[in-house]
Amino acid sequence: MAIRQPVFKPYNQQQILAIPPTLDELIPQTHPVRVVNEVINKLNIEPLLKAYHIKGSSSYHPQLLLKVLIYGYVTNTYSSRKLAAACKESVYFMWLSSMGYPDHNTINRFRGVRLKDALRSVFEEVVKLLAEEGLLSIEEVNTDGTKIEANANKYTFVWKKSIQTNKEKMKKQLTEIWQYAQQIASDEDKMPEPPDFTEIDSEKVKATIEQLNEKLAGKESIDKKIKDKLKYVTKKYPESIAKYEQQETILKDRNSYSKTDTDATFMRMKEDHMKNGQLKPGYNVQISTSNQFIVNYTIHPNPTDTTTLTLHLAQYMASFGKAPKGLTADAGYGSEENYTLLEKEKVTAFEKYGMFDKQQHENHNRKFPFAADKLFYNQERDCYICPMGQQMHFIGNYTRKTSTGFEQNIKRYQAKNCANCPLNGACHKSKNNRGIEVNENLKRLKQQAYEL
Repeated sequence: MAIRQPVFKPYNQQQILAIPPTLDELIPQTHPVRVVNEVINKLNIEPLLKAYHIKGSSSYHPQLLLKVLIYGYVTNTYSSRKLAAACKESVYFMWLSSMGYPDHNTINRFRGVRLKDALRSVFEEVVKLLAEEGLLSIEEVNTDGTKIEANANKYTFVWKKSIQTNKEKMKKQLTEIWQYAQQIASDEDKMPEPPDFTEIDSEKVKATIEQLNEKLAGKESIDKKIKDKLKYVTKKYPESIAKYEQQETILKDRNSYSKTDTDATFMRMKEDHMKNGQLKPGYNVQISTSNQFIVNYTIHPNPTDTTTLTLHLAQYMASFGKAPKGLTADAGYGSEENYTLLEKEKVTAFEKYGMFDKQQHENHNRKFPFAADKLFYNQERDCYICPMGQQMHFIGNYTRKTSTGFEQNIKRYQAKNCANCPLNGACHKSKNNRGIEVNENLKRLKQQAYEL
């Protein structure tokens, strides 16, 4: 009886193919690599070509490198060394690169140098292509922000408040030494009044120290403590004030920055694993989306979303030549400045204001029955009516500026006789007659937001 043997498919590594297959035949028609290839073939890469010099040796085509980089990101391959290896080992990368073998330095240089200034235009081209295909809309967008921790040392930071405190100490020390010099000065060599230290800078500090050394030099009866202080400020202050000025130049309008990444600001992150509100260096990334596709992005050092919309919308308009028709955002953006901006650009703002959600609950209305926004306004007499029916008349207005320089016009109204009112103490906490401040423009804009 014959013993049956297992049957195997032919296996011969030395087998020669009469007609070798092309790389294209090895790629399934529905594979994602074909989508990447097709999309990038449709892009206008003219801005990317400008990053290359005319002279010098030939370079790998930027379209090739862009395809390799994008498909690498699609497949979670980010390392330049792994991408270079994939161009030799993966049929998909070999097909994209047409059997080109860029090394890791070439890929890294393309990503960090060539693509740096052209990335925005490449991104915009992809968004426009997706819009043409009907996959997204650039007319209606949703905007929100998220904080991303910077790759920076969280223990090496500079705080604006610390600089201001140290500068105040310098002012106090210099003033103290100057006043001592006034006390011991002779009638012939009398010291003038101390310099105006309202604003302190390196030139003023240097000039003050020179004058003090000149006036106190050679005097034998100087107090030892003052002499030591003068020696210390002469040695340390010029260098310190120069350092503070440099740090303030980097800070600008921010309150802090990281020494190892000066663009990063210290802010509270959403992921607070220690539950202690620890500040970490990071960025506030603003993103606008449509149908879950990102259509616009900007990066900000501001911790709050409120002050980011102006620059974010400006970038959107620079990218697409116009503002969106509608914008949806949460209450973090509901400020008078943002409402005014969107109204000016004729953008329908589906944007809550700060107290919107709380005002929808009856508990809030019962807790604050005498709030200013619940008072009746008599337009003919330009007065508000208090809960007891007393008129609160207009007593003046003033203008105040926000941290971004936006001007708000505030009107003030006040009652005339609250002393004997039975609601005194419940209606308001002031010891005098009740007064309220009203921002009519913000009130109008909030009403529009409420209706939307």
